[in-house]
Amino acid sequence: MIPRLGVCKSTVTRCLRQHSLAYHKNVIDHYENPRNVGSFDKKDESIGTGLVGAPACGDVMKLQIKVDKNGKIIDAKFKTFGCGSAIASSSLATEWVKGKTIDEASKIKNSDIAKELKLPPVKLHCSSNAC
Repeated sequence: MIPRLGVCKSTVTRCLRQHSLAYHKNVIDHYENPRNVGSFDKKDESIGTGLVGAPACGDVMKLQIKVDKNGKIIDAKFKTFGCGSAIASSSLATEWVKGKTIDEASKIKNSDIAKELKLPPVKLHCSSNAC
């Protein structure tokens, strides 16, 4: 998933690595190899869909979860239009919610995602869309 239209992924990755904020390898890994990218059929009754945006930087994220009859999240997908930190946060969030109940998943905080990815403070808002 390319964060900005018309920008080559390798150029963005190189920028992430060279940026003065020194992105952690966890961010680069989830950006270069995002997990669970895609969409479910929103007509499926077991699918829940959320759409959020961050006016500060223009990031937009769609997160979908597939819930079984016992209320457990059995799968998750995302599509994010945004920076590498937003994509990495979305990717990690989909990994973390799988196997949890909706109540358990709702307790995941953006600060937990940011801590795991070791996001620089200026990018903390990027993890907010994922939670």
